Amino acid sequence: MGSFYEKIGGRAAFEQLVRAFYDGIRTDEVLMPMYPEQPALEGAIQRLTGFLEQYWGGPGTYSEQRGHPRLRARHLPFKVNPDARDRWLHHMRAAVDGLHLSPLDDAMLWGYLDRAAHAMVNTFEE
Repeated sequence: MGSFYEKIGGRAAFEQLVRAFYDGIRTDEVLMPMYPEQPALEGAIQRLTGFLEQYWGGPGTYSEQRGHPRLRARHLPFKVNPDARDRWLHHMRAAVDGLHLSPLDDAMLWGYLDRAAHAMVNTFEE
């Protein structure tokens, strides 16, 4: 059996996931201002797609282009409070639902995304 990456549909699935996620971000008055390149989010879309596909067993292009992921360090300039985390998870949950994964695959992917989102919280200020 191949990697989780291949099992759920490879780059196409991760790109679908990330594009659906950013469709939600575009409508979010708290999260959208955190993206300096707005309204064009293509850079963010490509970075998140590359990161997720590498994490789940796809090509290592993300590290080749950007070095170690350093997720917490990369998010420190942004105020990630529990509200921002919950909004991020709301948009990501809708995007994951759009993939129509098996319950086991959904649980694996969602478990990772949920843990990662909680790890990014860096302030409890409003």
